[in-house]
Amino acid sequence: MNAVVVAVVVMLVLSLVRIHVVLALIVAALVGGLLGGLGFTETIDVFTNGLGGSASVALSYALLGGFAVAISRTGLPDVIVKFALKVVGRKGDSQRKALSKVFIFLIIVTISCFSQNVVPIHIAFIPILIPPLLKVFNELMLDRRAVATMITFGLKAPYILLPAGFGLIFHEIIATNMEESGLAITQSDIPSALLIPTLGMVIGLVVAVFITYRKQRNYKTVQFTEEKEEQISYSSITILFATISIVAALVVQLMTESMIISALTGLVIIYLSGAIKLRQSEELVTDGMKMMAFIGFVMLAASGFAAVIRETGHVDLLVTQVAAVIGDNKGLAAMLMLLVGLFITMGIGSSFSTIPIITTLFVPLAITVGFSPMATIALIGTAAALGDAGSPASDSTLGPTAGLNADGQHNHIWDTCVPTFIHFNIPLVIFGWIAAMVL
Repeated sequence: MNAVVVAVVVMLVLSLVRIHVVLALIVAALVGGLLGGLGFTETIDVFTNGLGGSASVALSYALLGGFAVAISRTGLPDVIVKFALKVVGRKGDSQRKALSKVFIFLIIVTISCFSQNVVPIHIAFIPILIPPLLKVFNELMLDRRAVATMITFGLKAPYILLPAGFGLIFHEIIATNMEESGLAITQSDIPSALLIPTLGMVIGLVVAVFITYRKQRNYKTVQFTEEKEEQISYSSITILFATISIVAALVVQLMTESMIISALTGLVIIYLSGAIKLRQSEELVTDGMKMMAFIGFVMLAASGFAAVIRETGHVDLLVTQVAAVIGDNKGLAAMLMLLVGLFITMGIGSSFSTIPIITTLFVPLAITVGFSPMATIALIGTAAALGDAGSPASDSTLGPTAGLNADGQHNHIWDTCVPTFIHFNIPLVIFGWIAAMVL
């Protein structure tokens, strides 16, 4: 029995029965390590050493949470909410509410997409934008599962298709690893090869928003941050400084490629504005860190899990076992390669980290079976992208949950992971397979 398959299945089953995802990752890592022949002590050592791989990411998310709460104290989110509520219209005005939903959907999808390519800040926008809008979602009775699929779509589809921002990095990793594995390609061909799989994600998004989760869903409007009973006072100056802090944080992140320095810059500017009194700063920033701490701990555990899985050597074994089953059947080869990518990415939680793992063996296998270079690109790109949506350990699901669960009414597994898995991974398998067969 392959240790990778068993470990990922254990992690998913435990998560689905509502065992905390951090505990699920630890148990799954132990199971995978023992089954892979590492021994208990060695598994613990590898897992522990692997934790450091996400330490900077965890700190980044904690600081982003503090920055988000600091922004909320400037009054900027209240201004956004009041504007959005005006757009929503009077209660019972169904036509205006329908238009408001479309308007909000477009904003969320657009900002999510821009976060990957135009202004590559990834999930940094979520704790700033989403929690203040929960009141608006409640007013419109939006199903937050639809919002989760929209955000995850924006976090994934742009980097898969477009060669800019994170997309440029994704495409460069594909091209570099394919060349090192014996198949040189032109990087400009990657968008064309991944167009069909991306179309599958578009269809999945449309189904989720306008069919699966189109019905209204009731949520309670509750206080989700420690803003106390007092009314937040703000002025044009605090709003201006909030805007400046956001712009400065984005610019610094683009210049330094560090979310830690970016969030710290934003916090310093808000402190200087006087919107947060020094005696309040410690408590407020701590509250924000609590909001994003969930992501940090999951990313740490996922890093340890990935280290154990790699150390077993069963990733290569899994691909080799699949190759032995395939023979010269291209249709079967394409399907099994995609499913292998799904399993690996579900466990690791990163499309970018999956590419080097699968390319080494997928390229020779694709050449042997007779796939064209374009079809091989489609297989590798789609296999890497599979599982990022739906993985409990992926920031593409952790990010939406952190924002939508700010008031404690959005479950990570059942309200984010399961909806995104169904609506994105299934279309990616189908359309990725079609791309491999027609290109």
